[in-house]
Order: sequence, then C-alpha cells, then structure tokens
Amino acid sequence: MAVPKKRTSISKKRIRRNIWKKKGNLVAIKAFSLAKSVSTGIQKVFLCGKQIIKSWE
Repeated sequence: MAVPKKRTSISKKRIRRNIWKKKGNLVAIKAFSLAKSVSTGIQKVFLCGKQIIKSWE
C-alpha cells in the first residue's frame, strides 16, 4: 500500500528555494557582466563550452 510522505517543514522549503534563487542570480550576474564587457569592447574572445566565440571587430 502507498504510504503518505511526511510534510517538509517551511524552513527547509525556504532554504531550498533560496539556494535555487541564489544559483539563478549568480548565473544572471555573470551573463550580464559578460554582455557588458563584450559590448564595451574590453573582451574580444570568450569561451562557450568547447567553442571559441569571437565578438565583432
């Protein structure tokens, strides 16, 4: 027979949600920083996985 799971506490739920939000926030900050450096011309080449992407010259 199926047994109902125990309820997750509110504090544990908040901790997990905050960790999830913090990860997304860090990725967004890095992406914005990279976009700023490419748009100002400071950064000419950057790595994306195994490909090298060159900005306009």
